[in-house]
Amino acid sequence: MRIEEAPGGVRITPGRPNLADEVRHYLGGPFELDPFYAFAETEPVLAGIVPALRGFRPPLSPDPYETLVSAITAQQISLRAAFAVRNRYIHAFGVKAEVAYAFPTRERVALAEPEEIVSLGFSRRKAEYAIAIARSDLDFLGLAAVPDDEVKAALTALPGIGEWTADWFLARHLARPHAWPAGDLGLRKAVAAFYGDVPDLRAFATRFHPFENLSAHYLLTGLRVVPPA
Repeated sequence: MRIEEAPGGVRITPGRPNLADEVRHYLGGPFELDPFYAFAETEPVLAGIVPALRGFRPPLSPDPYETLVSAITAQQISLRAAFAVRNRYIHAFGVKAEVAYAFPTRERVALAEPEEIVSLGFSRRKAEYAIAIARSDLDFLGLAAVPDDEVKAALTALPGIGEWTADWFLARHLARPHAWPAGDLGLRKAVAAFYGDVPDLRAFATRFHPFENLSAHYLLTGLRVVPPA
């Protein structure tokens, strides 16, 4: 892969042609911004956030197993701690490719024992979740062709996967336009800051239909970049 400076940002040239789709996905390529921006002009809060974030595309995880395990590591601990545990996991079970380690594959983790993963800082339960998901017979790639509600039902049937994780899978892996992680504390804080008290955050998503996913990410990022009025 070659990275070059370019007007307005950088130009990334994949080292292999078959990586182009993965790179585009990782950089949020599936999101269509122009229709969202037209919608945002009609929504008073988003209308104030979008100009400062114009061009922002939420990054997406290209691998479904990585998405799920990353979400599991973040459950009930700080992001800093989650990143530290995840890095040890990648170094222990991933394959080094040039300058970085690839995220561990399902096949590799399926051969592991819980004690190996616990030694990296996972709780016993989270280690068991990571292995159980790796050993499951669910076709993760096939979920891309399945409706949102069926994706959530399939994922929440797995050990350690709740509604929060399923919502983020829809949002940050499949880039589903209607994904709205109502159980996310960060989104709850962002909505409260911009709109005040919202008793039913999931029902509040209808305000942003049909752009719930992008709206959630712009609110989350906007809270850090655009102070609420």
